Amino acid sequence: MNLDNTIAKRKHKKIYRDGDKCIKMFDESFSKVDILNEAHNLAKVESLNIRTPELLEVTMIDGRWAIVTDFIEGQTLQSIAKNDMGKLDEYMDQFVDLQIRVHNERCPMLTNLSDKMNRKISQTDFDATTRYDLHTRLAGMERHDQVCHGDFNPSNVIVMPDGDFAVIDWSHVTQGDAAADVARTYLLFSLRGTEEIAEKYLDTFCEKTDTAKQYVQKWMPIVAASQSVKAIEDEREFLKSWVNVVDYV
Repeated sequence: MNLDNTIAKRKHKKIYRDGDKCIKMFDESFSKVDILNEAHNLAKVESLNIRTPELLEVTMIDGRWAIVTDFIEGQTLQSIAKNDMGKLDEYMDQFVDLQIRVHNERCPMLTNLSDKMNRKISQTDFDATTRYDLHTRLAGMERHDQVCHGDFNPSNVIVMPDGDFAVIDWSHVTQGDAAADVARTYLLFSLRGTEEIAEKYLDTFCEKTDTAKQYVQKWMPIVAASQSVKAIEDEREFLKSWVNVVDYV
């Protein structure tokens, strides 16, 4: 495989294009279990009525694990919006509509979101009282079976040449309450220092789906705690500040 064309760099991994293939290469520190789980998730979401990368193979290249998918031609919604901020409202509508399409899908083989978050909360370094409070909050939330991407942000949305959309990077996908997925996206916007855009996103989603903002906000401490486990230090401190939010009015 040709690894000359690097198209993205992430923590512990690099992504290459080789013709009509996309190669995600992981470094030696990345868990084999996590890599195989990501590949398994990709295979599961291929059944959705949304364009996703087609899993071609899981292999080793120069002693490192790699996931190979087809390459989806197009630009990320993030790059398009960044170059044309005057159409932010239009792009936000498209972004939210696509996320709603994802949530309307069902994929019974996926891991349950609440089960995953319970495990993550147990792995945090919060004191026992805080962990107990988070577990109790999570137990009080209704269980759903909506497809939740887990990292839904404009850099994971590809606008294809025909104008349709594809969604990439399904490594964190679960089935559960869409509001938790929305809370995650809100926190991702906030992490990038775009509070105004985060609020616009939440307002847009809640208006389109007739969802109370307070319901999404109830998920935020739970989601922040679960995401803090593998976050880098700066992000971990930000997420911890959300865990300390007791209630919303």
